[in-house]
Amino acid sequence: MTQQHPITPPPSELVLQWIGEFFGCTAGGELSDSERFLTTRAAQWGADQELEACCDWFKAKHWIEPEFTDELRAARRPKPPSLKEQALDELDGIAAVFRMSHGGDLVCDKIRRVLEQLDD
Repeated sequence: MTQQHPITPPPSELVLQWIGEFFGCTAGGELSDSERFLTTRAAQWGADQELEACCDWFKAKHWIEPEFTDELRAARRPKPPSLKEQALDELDGIAAVFRMSHGGDLVCDKIRRVLEQLDD
């Protein structure tokens, strides 16, 4: 769903156990980049499927309003802050320093207004 997926991939030891089960041997050593990538994506895909199944189940039971499933998705799969959101957060920190100097608030307010007009 997102590039910054909050699902933790399986530990390397478990992946090595699965590889050993597949090949009928004992696997050891380090995971390759492709093994790590595939197991991480598989964990993310499985978690996304489970989340969607839960949302569908809640809606089918009429236990929650449909818009709450959007909130559930947003809470369980948060998107990383946009560049605009990051810039506004940084500006808040800079504004505190500028308040000490004459006219600092005006400068920060102008920058904030420009940033808020940008698309996310």
